[in-house]
Amino acid sequence: MEQLVQNVGPARIQVCYERFGEPADPAVLLIMGANAQMISWPEVFCRELAGHGLHVIRFDNRDAGRSTHFHDGPKADVMAALKGDLSSASYTLNDMVDDTVGLLDVLGVDRAHLVGASMGGFIAQLTTIEHPARVRSLTVLMSTTGDPAVGQADMALFGELGPQPQDRAGYVDWYVHALPIFGSGAFPQDPAEVAKMAGSYYDRGYDPEAMMRHAVAQVSAGDITSRLPDVTTPTLVIHGDADRMCDVSGGKAIAAAVPGAELEIIPGMGHSVPRQLAPELAKRIADHIAAS
Repeated sequence: MEQLVQNVGPARIQVCYERFGEPADPAVLLIMGANAQMISWPEVFCRELAGHGLHVIRFDNRDAGRSTHFHDGPKADVMAALKGDLSSASYTLNDMVDDTVGLLDVLGVDRAHLVGASMGGFIAQLTTIEHPARVRSLTVLMSTTGDPAVGQADMALFGELGPQPQDRAGYVDWYVHALPIFGSGAFPQDPAEVAKMAGSYYDRGYDPEAMMRHAVAQVSAGDITSRLPDVTTPTLVIHGDADRMCDVSGGKAIAAAVPGAELEIIPGMGHSVPRQLAPELAKRIADHIAAS
């Protein structure tokens, strides 16, 4: 059951979250990526992970789903941010780190195993760097270090995706078309299930400007490669070899920079967590958590 909690972190935002498993079990916090809601972590994956004796928590980042949105912020200018002008940032990635730790505080979780995907993987890395005492293990999926030489998107991808329609029906149709392109096309999803999920995304908090606000926030973090050698938290990096949104070089760079990090490259996986891989991914992450 989804729950809302108020006054999270220094920004005192509202956060929507959901739990799976027993609260007495070790806590695993799932952190999603840019413009992605917590339901982008498939329920089957969450339940598989909880089945390994873990207390799984997924949540909507700020500007996603039912958590606080920053509609009144400045219009995000990603190109200016890439050139060093961060004046259009409504917040930074460090603010989202504060949200993450703030949610743990509100839920009474002293230390958690962090699992972050895409931008969520970047947030998880920064949380581990800034708050190492709060992190028991780190798992990073389909993410990067912020080094512009690695983890870049295939720019042809955006032309294939096309613009997102503003109406619900148009958005649902667009998402059904888009998922095989940016996601894991080698693992086909039922179009009816994808359409239902897209409708849920739209209904829970469709916000086309949030993607840009998230993007500027991530740019604000810069390249953290030089900080990763200080990470002593047990780290697992998972990346698909078919990821066009964040090239596999990003995951390889994280694993190379973090001492002792393990790297798992999944054939055919793109920038999504397909249900077919849920058991495999859940077991791999649970094994990493147990070993840590």
